[in-house]
Amino acid sequence: MQTILFQDLIAATGGNPVGIADLEQPITRIETDSRKIRPGDLFWALEGKRFDGHKFVKQALAAGAIAAVVDQTKSQRIQGPKIEVEETVPALWRLANWYRKQFEALVISVTGSVGKTTTRRMITSVLSARYAGMESPDNFNNQYGVPLSLLMLEPHHEFAVIELGASRVGDIEELAAVAEPEVGAITAIGPAHLDEFGTLEAIVRTKGELIEAIPPTGFVVLNGDDRLVRQMTARARCPAILVGEREHNNVRACDVTLENNYLKFRVDNSNFELTVTGRHNLNAALTAIAIGRQLEMTDAEIGYGLRNFQSVAGRSNPLQVGSWTVIDDTYNANPLSMSAACQILEDWQTKGKRILVTGDMLSLGDWTRDFHRLFGEEVARSTVKNLIAVGSQAAVVAGSARKNGMDAGCLGVCRDHDLALMLLDCWLQPGDVVLVKGSRGMRMEAIVTGLQRLAENRVSSETEHRKAA
Repeated sequence: MQTILFQDLIAATGGNPVGIADLEQPITRIETDSRKIRPGDLFWALEGKRFDGHKFVKQALAAGAIAAVVDQTKSQRIQGPKIEVEETVPALWRLANWYRKQFEALVISVTGSVGKTTTRRMITSVLSARYAGMESPDNFNNQYGVPLSLLMLEPHHEFAVIELGASRVGDIEELAAVAEPEVGAITAIGPAHLDEFGTLEAIVRTKGELIEAIPPTGFVVLNGDDRLVRQMTARARCPAILVGEREHNNVRACDVTLENNYLKFRVDNSNFELTVTGRHNLNAALTAIAIGRQLEMTDAEIGYGLRNFQSVAGRSNPLQVGSWTVIDDTYNANPLSMSAACQILEDWQTKGKRILVTGDMLSLGDWTRDFHRLFGEEVARSTVKNLIAVGSQAAVVAGSARKNGMDAGCLGVCRDHDLALMLLDCWLQPGDVVLVKGSRGMRMEAIVTGLQRLAENRVSSETEHRKAA
């Protein structure tokens, strides 16, 4: 963050300073977590459904904060230097929007039901081959994270890639008003957070708010292979670039080949390749290519950026665990990403078994059972040899797979991680590939950790056996 003055902050937020003698005093860092306060920081007391930063103002000031930004309705019980604002979250939005306007950086925003983080990081990797820039940190895509991301801008930055998340209609509109992006990208639309949105139509309406926010002088990049996204072109005031594999797309991938954790394809007369697992990463790559070309990058520069892309932890990362390949896709799950995970196993080249370990897909509301049943059908149609389902919907998934032709002896219904690992210990042979996936709340990364321990134990047992022989 570039240094700003108290008077700048007050002008941007409309705040009222109390106990601050020098309004030209510099602010070098804003912190919302009292445990991370360093001397000289400004503490911003945010308030949400499950937390209230006002309870920690005293600790923040004791740790060296020069002042605190507080809600005017709670100011009376807070002692020390402070700036009173009407509400601390909207005040943070106003400051971030003002701060964003102090720089020339091109702001690019990304949203969608799946693939936001991968697309954000791939755009950043490509643009960094020519330009200096920044991107949102992981999980900084909500009403708190977006403004804090913008406050990380520095004078030398030429671009900023800001991820936008949503859980209700209007969220993207609010966040886009803060970031004021000049370029937008929508990855895909699918049933995610249905417990909050209620309907797929509400998701479409919300994600499309980004398109409506892009000015006529900007442009949007849309997944042209996704019908719901493609139809959003009607909401654009700016040029829309469609990307995908079908003929109607402006940036079209041809000759697509997958070699486990390598993806290769051609766009026009240029060949591209990158180290990723799964065909679903193609849309992120095409989005990055489209933006790079619009910003006058050469295909050679774009190709360099794609080759230097590093996959995001917990998102289809292949690991060599003993004699097995374990694909860690545990970050999160919804019906679209579960389908993509199944396709990864289909495409994986192996002489061993393909084993899928899944946790529940959460946040699907009244459609929870239906989507788990449909997923079981999809697994049964695939080349997956063994399926282990964990959680409250495990019987639904496995039952659907069995009903649609999967061998009952290849199915596991597990109430917890330990039972799943016991089953894996029985099934796993050298050369097998295991993909692990589930919603964040299912903590499926514990399965990956357990497999690593299991592999170590097998090596130790084999070593002891050889010594005994």
